[in-house]
Amino acid sequence: MSYANARPLRALIAGAFLLAIALALTACGPEPRPQVAAKDALQKVPEHQWPLLYDDLDAQSFYDACQQSLAYLRRVPPDRTFFFGDYGVTASEMAAGIVKLQDILLRYPDAAARTEALKKEFILFASVGSDGQGRVLFTGYYEPILKARRDLGGSFDNPLYALPDDLVWIDLSRFGAELPKKRLVGQVRSHQVTPYPDREAIDFQGAIKDSAKVLAYVEDPVDAFFLHIQGSGQVVFPDGGRLRLGYAATNGHPYRSIGKLLLKDGLMEPDSMSMQAIKNFLAQNPEQLRRVLSHNPSYVFFRPLEAVGGPLGCYEVPLTAGRSIATDRRMFPGLAVCFIQGQTPAPNGGVAPFMRLALNQDTGGAIRGPGRLDLFYGSGDLAGDLAGRMKYEGRLFFLAPRRP
Repeated sequence: MSYANARPLRALIAGAFLLAIALALTACGPEPRPQVAAKDALQKVPEHQWPLLYDDLDAQSFYDACQQSLAYLRRVPPDRTFFFGDYGVTASEMAAGIVKLQDILLRYPDAAARTEALKKEFILFASVGSDGQGRVLFTGYYEPILKARRDLGGSFDNPLYALPDDLVWIDLSRFGAELPKKRLVGQVRSHQVTPYPDREAIDFQGAIKDSAKVLAYVEDPVDAFFLHIQGSGQVVFPDGGRLRLGYAATNGHPYRSIGKLLLKDGLMEPDSMSMQAIKNFLAQNPEQLRRVLSHNPSYVFFRPLEAVGGPLGCYEVPLTAGRSIATDRRMFPGLAVCFIQGQTPAPNGGVAPFMRLALNQDTGGAIRGPGRLDLFYGSGDLAGDLAGRMKYEGRLFFLAPRRP
């Protein structure tokens, strides 16, 4: 889910022909506009309506997550502004607020006393949710750990690609004020730029096998697909070596849910829908695999990272299990402290309530609007089981530091 810097092939995209090509590529469709303006996505909560700010996780995990937000906020210009609706907070104010919040949590372990102390230092905002009433759909994501090979061989024949050399980004707004503010993704071929190949072409027709470096080969195409959905993961080689794969870019095609396809076709029931259920269905119906996976034309390219710490979110800081969330970055302030409450799958089955402080440190292509939130569950199979079953409504609040 993390976003890498672009590496355009500047020498190949110079010249007047680019503008005409860029205009032609607008057929890929415009960037979806938020249904709710960012300034209306949050509503201030009166002090007498604050929830009690319980926290059901250990203090160390919250401290660790805070350090990651602070690391980013201290790297950017101190006057950079983050908006809670129309309430602006500078990076230096946000950092000072996080430090103050950590201190309050340490001094006030009692939830009621903590909440009263926080009221004096922070303003609480609530997401309007998908319905204007604060309902937010919580889903989960995790970091898969997959067995892999460095070279093609045997059943390990599903490549995980690095950023292809022939992929370019085109910022239309740089070619005229009358053009939309849209970044397009294309492929350079013989001085021509065309839309980049989709998943069907890449995975089932070998469209980029000669133009993109393979970072690893995995055994199961469905595991590779869900690695794309998660946006990052680790691969483990037979010699014990590990490689963390972080998000580098996509092919520019829209994300389409294969779960919705299976529901529409009557192949699965809403009550049983989960990542695990989709995997089981495709394992039992291999004749459906190509059609179902190709329904999502969006394709993720990876970059190698050190296999230490957590995977990187979109702000290039490591994520913390249970504490890091992904939201629509057009709606909500990045790096900010949140309070979330809802339900989560229990490890032994069933559902358990939860409420905790979290940090808004990531985003995702399917996380759109004020009514969506993705909770990071960590790495490995247990995290994958919980994340795959997470689909419950909850509440999302943001804590913005008061000005002196």
